Amino acid sequence: MEDRYRIYSKYLREKYGEKVYKLPLNLPLTCPNRDGAVGVGGCSFCADVGAGFESLENTLSVKEQLEKNMDYIRRRYKANKFIAYFQNYTNTYMELDKFEKYMNEAIIEDIVEISVSTRPDAINDEYLKILKGIESKGVNISIELGLQTVNYHTLKKINRGHTLAELIDAVIRIKKYGFETTVHLILNLPNDNMDDIIENAKVLSALKVDGVKLHSLYIAKGTKMACEYENEEIEMIELEEYVKRVCVFLQYISKDIVIHRLIGRAPEENTLFCNWNTSWWKIKDMIDEYLEINDMHQGDKCDYLNGKSVKKFV
Repeated sequence: MEDRYRIYSKYLREKYGEKVYKLPLNLPLTCPNRDGAVGVGGCSFCADVGAGFESLENTLSVKEQLEKNMDYIRRRYKANKFIAYFQNYTNTYMELDKFEKYMNEAIIEDIVEISVSTRPDAINDEYLKILKGIESKGVNISIELGLQTVNYHTLKKINRGHTLAELIDAVIRIKKYGFETTVHLILNLPNDNMDDIIENAKVLSALKVDGVKLHSLYIAKGTKMACEYENEEIEMIELEEYVKRVCVFLQYISKDIVIHRLIGRAPEENTLFCNWNTSWWKIKDMIDEYLEINDMHQGDKCDYLNGKSVKKFV
């Protein structure tokens, strides 16, 4: 079966010449949207564990976490090259010297790349300069930005603590340093519709980001969104609609952008809603089948850049 979108695992194999695995790292951090710097309480959907529910304990050092994960992945998947993925919370939200120390600790044998996950409003030139110095030591650098949606009305409603402008600024700054940039999106946020899904693709294509990671929203107990869900203030779309949204998004996103993920894994415990009670791989199969049946490919409808209205004259 032909590839209908640009698959991350294949991209990594092309880039490094062999199978590469991403190893999540968990640091003792918080978020500027939790401690009062830009807001309190965090995003309305974010639970206390942040995004790192599958990570090792942050009481372990960076090296210990990497070596433990490496040993497991080597035995199970026969991989020899790895990406150190600073995943949980906001990994640039700390003092500069501490940030540099953590980055240096990740430079161990068989680590070919360091990936830093953070917020668009936590990108600053001083941190990027540190990463440029780390890159000179023989590892590639990539940065993942949690955006979730380009709809700034939705961003405000979910208490995101930033708008679209910060994402644009962050991508432009990161590009000046030559690092790959991946943006996270949630395609079933309450209040977002298909127009927002298409605009997500168009904005990220115009910014020429390198990768996109798609998630579906899960609702964790104890969050503000959990209260809204239980009070029937918000409504979740059906699984079939999520599948359609992913496929339409792929049609509008540039064919050059790497698709890291179509559906996220989520913690089933302590959640009120999680992937429609369906395994992530089944949902991925549904997306692949929808693309096949409807003969859809990534970039099919990416015709809106470089002056669409005057292309008939040139």
